[in-house]
Amino acid sequence: METKAAQFTLRERTALTGGLKVVAIGGGTGLSTLLKGLKRFVISPSDVIASKTSSLLIRDLSAVVTVSDDGGSSGRLRKEFNMLPPGDIRNCIVALSEDEALLSKLFRHRFEKGSGLEGHSFGNLFLAALTSLTSDFSEAVRLSSEILLTRGHIYPATTSNVELEALMEDGSRVRGETKITASKGRIQELFLVPPDVGPMPQTLEAIASADLITIGPGSLFTSLIPNLLVRGISQAIVESRATKVYICNLMTQANESLGLTAADHIRALNSHAQGPIFDYALINRTPVSEELKAKYASEGACQIVNDLDEVEALGVIPVLGDYLEEAGVARHNFTRAAHDALHLATQGAVSKP
Repeated sequence: METKAAQFTLRERTALTGGLKVVAIGGGTGLSTLLKGLKRFVISPSDVIASKTSSLLIRDLSAVVTVSDDGGSSGRLRKEFNMLPPGDIRNCIVALSEDEALLSKLFRHRFEKGSGLEGHSFGNLFLAALTSLTSDFSEAVRLSSEILLTRGHIYPATTSNVELEALMEDGSRVRGETKITASKGRIQELFLVPPDVGPMPQTLEAIASADLITIGPGSLFTSLIPNLLVRGISQAIVESRATKVYICNLMTQANESLGLTAADHIRALNSHAQGPIFDYALINRTPVSEELKAKYASEGACQIVNDLDEVEALGVIPVLGDYLEEAGVARHNFTRAAHDALHLATQGAVSKP
């Protein structure tokens, strides 16, 4: 028999419950892109009461961001100031900012010349300055978020200074994100160095109370898996009653996920989490253009194979959608992906006791 809750529309359910609590986990371009989509559905509690017809569905949005980058501007600041790499965090702050005009452009601005400045972005330098003033990177992130009026909370996966180390199929080990990304071998397993680092308490609290947890899109071994290796995060995800959605990448990534199918990505995430974690997987069904296919092929990459039977065999329900957008590169339609993930969360809320 259909429950009373199941009779409500998505919009009505969200208004009655005051909106969904959402945690998005990842790093790199993928996470900041998704956050742009999720931001469009965020409203304050007063907005829910004032607007019964609002389609904005999130009352609390949190991003958990990997902090293992050791290249570019982030890597230089990390070495010079002994701080966490700010680049991925900066991108998430900009993505969630209320005003994506002047302030966001300022945070993204990259100096093209100047002794010591060339190659640095203003946002990275801003976070470095706040970290120096507060002696606390997480507090610098919080203050930056307040200044840009972000529509969500941003948490580093850990505040410990960590490096990535990869065990390759040939038995060799590669240390450092930049070297791992440039490696020609296939990655078998990933580790954090040091291994026993913890998350911020707020991260575990957000995961425990979430209605929806998303992982992806993003580089499998350098943006997604590092978050799962932080002590307590994987267990918190498994134990959470949230609907858990993997947002599958559009293309393989040379030197990192070359030849891996959609199911292979999920297997790698489950393996590093030491157990199955997903209820659903959002998988793109739109083929790339011949022009873009040729461009990616020249870089040793291709569109990810959607082996749906294998995905289902892992206990994950595949949800196909037209998530591809082309603008010289393959990018997710972030509004559509965010919308579909939220729909899955409301379905999960109905079906879970």
